[in-house]
Amino acid sequence: MEENLQIRPDAGRMQNHIEALARLTTPEHPYTRRSFTPLYRQGRELVTRWMQEAGLEVSLDQAANLVGWRAGDNPGLPAIAIGSHTDTVPEGGRFDGIIGVVAAIEIAHCLSEQSITLHHPLEVIDYLAEEPSEFGISTVGSRAMAGALSPEHLRLTDSSGRALAQGIAEMGGHPEQIEAARRQPGTLALSLELHIEQGPVLEETGLPIGIVTGLVGIHRAAIRLEGVANHAGTTPMAMRKDALAGAAEIILALERLCQTTAGQAVGTIGMIAAAPNASNIIAGQVNLVAEWRSIDPALLEHLADDVEQHIREITSRRGLRLTYSPLSDTEPVQVPEEVQTLLKHTCESLGLRTHSLPSGAGHDTNHLAALASAGMLFIPSRAGRSHCPEEWSEIEDIVQGALVLGQAILAFDRGQS
Repeated sequence: MEENLQIRPDAGRMQNHIEALARLTTPEHPYTRRSFTPLYRQGRELVTRWMQEAGLEVSLDQAANLVGWRAGDNPGLPAIAIGSHTDTVPEGGRFDGIIGVVAAIEIAHCLSEQSITLHHPLEVIDYLAEEPSEFGISTVGSRAMAGALSPEHLRLTDSSGRALAQGIAEMGGHPEQIEAARRQPGTLALSLELHIEQGPVLEETGLPIGIVTGLVGIHRAAIRLEGVANHAGTTPMAMRKDALAGAAEIILALERLCQTTAGQAVGTIGMIAAAPNASNIIAGQVNLVAEWRSIDPALLEHLADDVEQHIREITSRRGLRLTYSPLSDTEPVQVPEEVQTLLKHTCESLGLRTHSLPSGAGHDTNHLAALASAGMLFIPSRAGRSHCPEEWSEIEDIVQGALVLGQAILAFDRGQS
């Protein structure tokens, strides 16, 4: 392999793929392509075709991760994995996750078109359901690959009563054989993920590439409050068991707890459902999903104890019945120095300046880090906007990110073979 070999991503092809996925959205709520839905399946059918056109052998594992495989010339070497996800949050964006999959497929195209054979096998992966799903859990596919998708997770249900196991089966997986999706540490040589920054730093600094130093851990819990539904006009204030008022106090308590961490943690209750949900009825039941994030594992655990303690105190004082159920606990990840160095040296060789920064969002890389040396690259996000229809990254930045990703793979493959 020539030392000056450089892949040549096709901007037009990448843009066409991004736009094709963007058209697969709930029309009245762009851009919405939720996991475990018909639209999501349609998107993965497109991705399957693109993988095949790039010369990849395509399959689904037992967790319904979509995997494109390209053999290396040394079958004894573990694979290099690249990819991301194609599901979105409700009314999300066209780039979050999607560019990581599109760039990975484009790299496979370039290797095929330029007749480059890696020593390592290459896996291009569209991980199942990275975003928080209707089952209350995120990173479903990568979690399964890391052996962190439990039987309890598979029994989680959505609002229709469908279990996560059924959702995985509908996506083509085999939840009864979910253990077979688990990869052992060392079975992947390297995992890299290209992603939009989802923040303003790169745009404000004028730097084209972000080298991720670490990824936050995320803890989530489901909270059910049961009070007494009653007439809002005839029930004295001192005699109420108002589940919604209790929920409001819990929301503010989580905010206060995170504000005391000097910027080291953030917390949100972004999902709330009240019943009966009428203006003249005291709420008898409220369901919440709380999450808190930090790159400090000890602080995450400390917050977990404090959050639950405050919730129990509030509900006891208000006479509410509480059901508190931890949903998931993705741990923080520090990106290995050797992976950061690989990415920095690659950028230097291309004449690109970089900025090192942590990721305040969780990603599939959180779980891949348990299996391989894992890292991430960021490209700029306009105004730092993400998880909204206004999310935007320029195609020139996306292509440049794909170039860095491809060159880093070539450099790693040469150095490790």
